[in-house]
Amino acid sequence: MSANYKYATVLEAIKQLRQDGFTIDFNIEKNALATNTNHYTHDEFEITQVYRYEGDSSPDEEATVYGIESKDGLKGILVTSYGMYTESASEELLQKLALK
Repeated sequence: MSANYKYATVLEAIKQLRQDGFTIDFNIEKNALATNTNHYTHDEFEITQVYRYEGDSSPDEEATVYGIESKDGLKGILVTSYGMYTESASEELLQKLALK
C-alpha cells in the first residue's frame, strides 16, 4: 500500500472509488472499522487504495481517503482527517491505517 495523489480533491477520489464499486461507508469504532451492520478488526480487511491530501496552510486540512475491501467481500471507503482517529482507535488498527 502506498499513498496516491491521482485526484485533485477528496470528493473526486470518493466519486471514482464509488464508480469502482466501493459503495460502503466505513467508520472507526475503537478496535474496528464499522458499517451500519458489521464490524471488522484489523485482520478482517485490506486497504487496496489510499489517497492523501495535504492542506496548503494547516495540518488540520489534511485528509486521507482509503479504499477498503473486507474479507467477506464488502468494498467501501474510509475518510480520515489529520489526527481524527488517533485517540479512539486500537494500536493494531492505527498500524494498519498508517501510510507506508
